[in-house]
Amino acid sequence: MSLVAFHTLGCKVNHYETEAIWQLFKENGYERTEFESTADVYVINTCTVTNTGDKKSRQVIRRAIRKNPDAVICVTGCYAQTSPAEIMAIPGVDIVVGTQDRRKMLGYIEQYKQERQPINGVGNIMKTRVYEELEVPSFTDRTRASLKIQEGCNNFCTFCIIPWARGLMRSRDPEEVIKQAQQLVNAGYKEIVLTGIHTGGYGEDMKDYNLAALLRDLESNVIGLKRIRISSIEASQITDEIIEVLDQSTKVVRHLHVPLQSGSNTVLKRMRRKYTMEFFAERLTKLRQALPGLALTSDVIVGFPGETEEEFMETYNFIKDHKFSELHVFPYSKRTGTPAARMEDQIDEEVKNERVHRLISLSDQLAKEYASNYEGEVLEVIPEELDKEDPTSGLYVGFTDNYLKVKFNATEDMIGKIVKVKITKAGYPYNEGQFVKVEEDLPIETEDARTTA
Repeated sequence: MSLVAFHTLGCKVNHYETEAIWQLFKENGYERTEFESTADVYVINTCTVTNTGDKKSRQVIRRAIRKNPDAVICVTGCYAQTSPAEIMAIPGVDIVVGTQDRRKMLGYIEQYKQERQPINGVGNIMKTRVYEELEVPSFTDRTRASLKIQEGCNNFCTFCIIPWARGLMRSRDPEEVIKQAQQLVNAGYKEIVLTGIHTGGYGEDMKDYNLAALLRDLESNVIGLKRIRISSIEASQITDEIIEVLDQSTKVVRHLHVPLQSGSNTVLKRMRRKYTMEFFAERLTKLRQALPGLALTSDVIVGFPGETEEEFMETYNFIKDHKFSELHVFPYSKRTGTPAARMEDQIDEEVKNERVHRLISLSDQLAKEYASNYEGEVLEVIPEELDKEDPTSGLYVGFTDNYLKVKFNATEDMIGKIVKVKITKAGYPYNEGQFVKVEEDLPIETEDARTTA
């Protein structure tokens, strides 16, 4: 029995793809083991979004080589796609596959075992026009299932290397998306998170089909699906049709992640983003009419080249005025090979850090304000795991549809189900809750039923 171990760096899409690659190994008789133990094959799924991503990826690759010098070392993912020669130059790396042709990995392993010659399987991603189908019928350790619906991005923002790592926009066949969603629901998942490199752009490369149509089809065709979450959507992709779907839907949750990056038009222009703040504000107003109580989370880059204190304050005030419910704040970091890395007026690290801290404390304050609207309300939560901070407490942690993280009293057999929970004390990062009932109104399963399930 051959053992394979995985290590994934980077985003949700990478985690999804690692699960897909694991399916391929499983079908070929492999067993999965922890990355820290001795395996016959190590697969490192790399990230290249920042120079630090590259560095971390190299560290993990070397760790695997030290773990078992006789193992086959396979490196895949974004860093593998953009810098295959750099990775091939690490002594001990045997196979490099980029962000395409993952199905060839097992063949390469067999070839390597026979020939003992390193294999570079990275092709030109910019020429790829077809979505690579990889199935993930279930996940190793999650209660929320991701479902990848598209690949690539056509935006070429000045700070971002991702189009060079992932290629141009290509959408997954809607029939495959529906089929995969049904498989996930059949495997017990109540919530599906639609994910991709540029998720909201789904369908831009198709005739007469788009994300709004996909959302409608998922809602009407997937039996037993309770929640649909969109992992991220650009303001420019929030069309009136999308807003109409959100308004009518009973399954799309009251939470959207809409990347802002900056709240200043002059900075957005330098970033080569596709919207103005006026447009962004107008979309938010319409969204909130369609989804009252919407939780709006976002990404912000602080200290982009040339960002003045005035431009930073435009961002700060925009976020404050529009009451985002939580932010992911990143200090700008130079990514070699992008236009922004070559720009003049790079911002001093101390200034960046000080601005990051100001935005994070604003985010904490807004998150608490948003949560406080729900104190005393009963919301639907999907318990995910025991409270890691105090595993003996009997408290479980899960998310409401509007992305509040709640700790409440539950039992193991409730994991992955939808339960009703009263928010007794709002807070951030956690809210405290009191279990009310299991939403399905079924008797909670007995021991025997659970062991056979």
